[in-house]
Amino acid sequence: MKRKLRINGHSHLLPYPEEIPDYMQEKGIFWVDKDRKFMLQKDWSRPVTDSSFFLHEKLEWMERNKLDHAVVLNLSQLYGNGLRVEEMKKALRFQNDFNAKIQHEHPSKFTCGFVVHPGFLRSACWEIERCVEEHGLQLLCLPTHYMDTIGTWRSIYDEENEPIFELANKYNLAVEIHPYDGEKFIKLENTSWRFHLIWMLAQCADAYHFLTLNGYQEKYPNMRTCFAHGGQLAQINLGRRIQGFDGRPDLFEGKHHPRKAVGHKNIFFDTLVHDTGGLELLIRNHGTKQVIMGLDDPYPLGEMESDQQSSYPGKILDLAMKRDIINQKEYNAIWEDNVIQWLCGNDEAAKEKLIKRILA
Repeated sequence: MKRKLRINGHSHLLPYPEEIPDYMQEKGIFWVDKDRKFMLQKDWSRPVTDSSFFLHEKLEWMERNKLDHAVVLNLSQLYGNGLRVEEMKKALRFQNDFNAKIQHEHPSKFTCGFVVHPGFLRSACWEIERCVEEHGLQLLCLPTHYMDTIGTWRSIYDEENEPIFELANKYNLAVEIHPYDGEKFIKLENTSWRFHLIWMLAQCADAYHFLTLNGYQEKYPNMRTCFAHGGQLAQINLGRRIQGFDGRPDLFEGKHHPRKAVGHKNIFFDTLVHDTGGLELLIRNHGTKQVIMGLDDPYPLGEMESDQQSSYPGKILDLAMKRDIINQKEYNAIWEDNVIQWLCGNDEAAKEKLIKRILA
């Protein structure tokens, strides 16, 4: 019997400082200081809390933690919101070319995503075609919300973005929905990490609300969407959405009932909910087949080594096994089969190619 793989479906990677073009710092878009202590933007900085933000240290970290493969998402700081159009295009292209290079040079270790800005729809569609056809990338990373050309914040599932989903459907893409930039449109003071701890989860719930109301999981059958951080507030909020839909049908004319999306084969959630109670609710709502392993490494809100929390990568799934929330078969599937299903869908040749790439 072949060994079950351990695939991390939610990971991040920073370029080394010298890999970031000078214009990124000159324009205040994004850079890393030479000592690798901070990632920076104009009027913003965040500490680099673990050396595994960078490639060679990441590979060592994966080896130590017996991780066979990682899905590298784009950096949230490079969604491009509020940038002038030419700067935005350059920044996103840099991110996508960097991720493509990582996947091409380390195919057994990484599957990498690419990002587009929906506010510039024609450019977004061209970039999807470029990343798929030139780079062979198969994971489209999208923000839950974005700023349009007149400065209005919109949901990623605004109907005018359907050309993006049509292309995702055409190319059989996996899609990752990830929150960021909440402090730019939620009018609250940015204190006590509230946007990461509370509002990011609300942003995911809001995006899930509109994906399912528009029935995109059915309309685009070859597109498989995963929500970051377990789509956590979407789980506790399911009953309220159903009650609202049934109680005020006048507000949902032409929309799809929330119940139709529950456990749908094209909607996935990662495990990063931080406690087994949250994971149990996620599994109760959608079943284990729609859950993939997500560590969100190496961020401090990811599942990292921590003496203080007696934590390590994969702990929540080990605890779920001990508490009989899942069995061994489901445990293995969350680490391997479900991630592969999200990435490849029903394309058996693509699945075989990915497994061969990992085992190489």
